[in-house]
Amino acid sequence: MENRRLRFGTRYHTAFTRGCATGSIRLSEGELSTTKNHTGDIWLNELNIGDATFDPSVAQAVYGPAAKLDWHIHPGGQVLLITEGTGYYQERGKPVRIVHKGDVIKSAAGVEHWHGAAPDSTFAYIAVTPTQKGKTIWLKPVTEEEYKSAK
Repeated sequence: MENRRLRFGTRYHTAFTRGCATGSIRLSEGELSTTKNHTGDIWLNELNIGDATFDPSVAQAVYGPAAKLDWHIHPGGQVLLITEGTGYYQERGKPVRIVHKGDVIKSAAGVEHWHGAAPDSTFAYIAVTPTQKGKTIWLKPVTEEEYKSAK
């Protein structure tokens, strides 16, 4: 990314996006998760914990190959900005979507879904999750049949 002051608007967004796409922005992987709401290795780096002043929780998640979260619901919805690799995203009753670096996923409030890394790829994203409507509701693990249904 260029080291010069840019005006607000499209020029800034374009320059920032190009900088991200070339990998010039690096964040710490965070801590290896020990919670029981996923399979495989997932590192989490909490960038902002939602509060009364700044509602959304912002976090970076980095997945090892084939790692995946259990089915879950975000009462306030969630936006995922895919920053690395290839992954899967599925909403209940819909086919698995294959997602790649640069994709944006918008998960509506209350929608049951899961996401994870493809079998042969790491996967990372920045998650923006509104918190005022409640915390994530964790459901059952993703079955192998569900995971392998990606086409």
